[in-house]
Amino acid sequence: MKKMAMNFLTKRNLLSPALRLPLPAAQTSMALLCNRQLHLHSLQVPGWNISNEDGKLKLQRAWKVKSFIKGLELFKHVADIAEAEGHHPDLHLVNWNNASIDIWTHSIGGLTENDFILAAKIGSLDVEPFLRKKAAKN
Repeated sequence: MKKMAMNFLTKRNLLSPALRLPLPAAQTSMALLCNRQLHLHSLQVPGWNISNEDGKLKLQRAWKVKSFIKGLELFKHVADIAEAEGHHPDLHLVNWNNASIDIWTHSIGGLTENDFILAAKIGSLDVEPFLRKKAAKN
């Protein structure tokens, strides 16, 4: 697991994401985060961006994948994490090689700490086998 993700989770007195069991929704933090919390949490999930879509804040991340099949394989790994967490992101595979993920808590229409935990866990995946290689510069 990447060090940043571990720091984010251990600072909140949580177990390693790989070991933490999902809690029933009633026991998790379902409060919308304030701007200061959003900023601090966003620093701990590199590669993720906060966007505002129709007044709803979401975490977003995008990749160029090698192929349509590689995009689906990436999403299978994401789905395994999401199922274990009981928290399901929106997955998008567009134009065969543009994979993206939106994370937000649908029930309250914004971002909670659980969204950042899920982003950190997804961020710990080794995505290199699924991604297109960048063209070499001359």
